[in-house]
Amino acid sequence: MNEFFNKWAQAATTSVGFFWMALWAFILGYAISSMIQIFVTEKQMQRSMGDAGGKSMMLGTFFGFISSSCSFSALATSKSLFKKGASFASSIAFLLASTNLVIELGIVIAIFMGWQFVAGEYLGGLLLILCSWGLIRIINPRKLVQKARENLERAGKSHEEGSKPALQKLRSDESWAKVGKQYAMEWKMVWKDVTIGFTIAGLVAAFVPDSFFQTLFIHTGPGVQDYSFFTLLEHVIAGPLAAFLTFIGSMGNIPLAALLYGKGVSFAGVMAFIFSDLVVFPVLRINARYYGWRMSLFILLLLFISLVATSLLLHYGFDFFDMLPGLPEDKLESREFFKVDYTLFLNMAFLLVTGALLYFGFLKGRDVSHHKEMAPKSPLLEKTLKWIAFICYIWLAGGLAIKLIAP
Repeated sequence: MNEFFNKWAQAATTSVGFFWMALWAFILGYAISSMIQIFVTEKQMQRSMGDAGGKSMMLGTFFGFISSSCSFSALATSKSLFKKGASFASSIAFLLASTNLVIELGIVIAIFMGWQFVAGEYLGGLLLILCSWGLIRIINPRKLVQKARENLERAGKSHEEGSKPALQKLRSDESWAKVGKQYAMEWKMVWKDVTIGFTIAGLVAAFVPDSFFQTLFIHTGPGVQDYSFFTLLEHVIAGPLAAFLTFIGSMGNIPLAALLYGKGVSFAGVMAFIFSDLVVFPVLRINARYYGWRMSLFILLLLFISLVATSLLLHYGFDFFDMLPGLPEDKLESREFFKVDYTLFLNMAFLLVTGALLYFGFLKGRDVSHHKEMAPKSPLLEKTLKWIAFICYIWLAGGLAIKLIAP
């Protein structure tokens, strides 16, 4: 019984410690994302994304890069761009870039996993877009695209806010109030995913033995660096499977990816896990509501093939240049999280940023309205996730109490 309580305390401390490590990065990323989403409008984006040529693909990628990392927000925005005239290929480029190339994701990966995974994330994001673009050009799903547009037209018009010149927006109190409200909305969109993701990471670190990962990801273990092609192929298929079972967003998946890395899972397998936030069931269901089931399944297959190919190319490419990361020198879960270091001061500084944004959004701008379209979530799923998140808070509080009582 004592062993269980010790592991409970370890799991809770690891979960909270992981979040403490990443808190400033979340705030920085969502603050930047909120400002960009207010100062750059969808109307400005969709004007430049009307064909499937290289220029539209590059612009779709760029606009995704400066957009939100929340999968549900990215789904709604890419749908809106597609509905207003953006090509299917450039809409997919936007979707992939907005969930894989965003600033905050790279910062969090750097904190937990190191520069090779940051490079893999950004290079892989570009490869995902190129692979998807190539497959779309080869398959040419013209009838599916036409049917998807018809489904969106039947769904009615979406809300769109008016546009002002960028300099006028920067000087406007109303715009900064919207930034504050958007920042709060970003947290509202991800708090359940982040809570559950970090809690699961602590549970996995404390309770799940290495043998489990060696079964799920074959030929995995400390010191294993030489993987056959079929081993890597199994890893890049098992990665999306593991992500499908957790069904949490990309930001919540990073501590789990870091644990997989620490358990000896191949670089390809870890990257496939990170890239899998758009091949989970909630995303499949949302795309089906937008475009119909045939197009939704096509997008799922398109992204799955692209992430498998991308993860393998990254692994062999990094191996060719002798850039594959070795196993971490120390286990992430065994670090001392709470101490006086740069993390403490960064968290304090960015908590002040949070206070300033909320002040502009909800005190100074209390009369300012701000609407942003979101993907239609399942009420039952959202209610379930909310209760799971509350259970996570009880679990974490209990574990921390045990840690304080019996250190």
